[in-house]
Parts: sequence; C-alpha cells; structure tokens
Amino acid sequence: MSAAPTTELATFAGGCFWCIEEIFRQQPGVVKVTSGYTGGTVKDPTYAQVCAGDTGHAEALRIEFDPQKTSYENLLAVFWKAHDPTQLNRQGADVGTQYRSAIFTHSDAQAAAARAALEAENRSGHFARPLVTEIVPAGPFYPAEDYHQLYYQNNKNAPYCRFVIRPKLEKMGLDD
Repeated sequence: MSAAPTTELATFAGGCFWCIEEIFRQQPGVVKVTSGYTGGTVKDPTYAQVCAGDTGHAEALRIEFDPQKTSYENLLAVFWKAHDPTQLNRQGADVGTQYRSAIFTHSDAQAAAARAALEAENRSGHFARPLVTEIVPAGPFYPAEDYHQLYYQNNKNAPYCRFVIRPKLEKMGLDD
C-alpha cells in the first residue's frame, strides 16, 4: 500500500503571475509555486502567444502545499486579497482574458470550497462589485519560461517589482 501524498495542488489565476507569485510563495505551508499557463486550448504555449490573447490560457500559479500546515481554504482567503476579483479580464493596467480571475480546481472538494468561498466573499461586503472569478476544473498546466519563475526574487529592483509587486506585499504584511 502506498502512502498518501504529502502535498496537494491549488491553481489560481489573478492577473499577471508576477504580481501574485511572491504572495503565495511566502504563505506558511506552501512548498512550491510555479508560474504558468492554463485554461486554454494551445498545447505548450509561449509567453508571447499567451500575451497575444488568442490561446485561451490565463497566466496562473500552480501551488504545491502541505495540507498539514495550511488548508485550501486558507489559500483561497489569500487569493481574494491578492488581486481584485471584481475586474473582468484585467488587473490594473493588464487587460485581456489571460489576466482573468479564475480558480482551477483539482477535486470536487476544492470546487465546493471555491464556490462557498466565492459566495461568502460576495456576501461579505469586502468588494463594492460582484466577484467575476470563474471556477472550473483544472486542465493541463504549462510552466512558464524560466525567467518568469521567482520573478520578484530575481528582479526586486526592477521598476515593475518596486512599484507594483512590493506595494502588494506590504499591503499583505509580507516581506519584500
């Protein structure tokens, strides 16, 4: 008999993957965060193809986490705070379906938890507008090119990191 897996997967899209990767990387219980593409129809897409907006893919994060140290529900709570889930197909200046808000579920339990969390957020009054986050089953995930991985860690002094990502980290009380 094989042992149960020690980690689980969560897959979220909340705009540019650079903007939320570091937020999830710093969460307790998160083992690994991979930036990539999912939700579309093109196999092995490139960043240029996804940015052109005709692959159907979203920029997304595949998060490997230890369920003994954090829960999927905790990660959902971070997801709602890490981006604006009321903006359809955009986050700030980034516009297009590749920047949509989406939760790609890996099980029926994740789908139920995501739907319940979305309904609770809509009722909470945290947002002035209804959430537009789509909740769909996870499909193939294609890791982004190497230079997208650990983007903030590798580019802390780049203008985009200083003026877009760092304020998000500070807002969430995380290290920069």
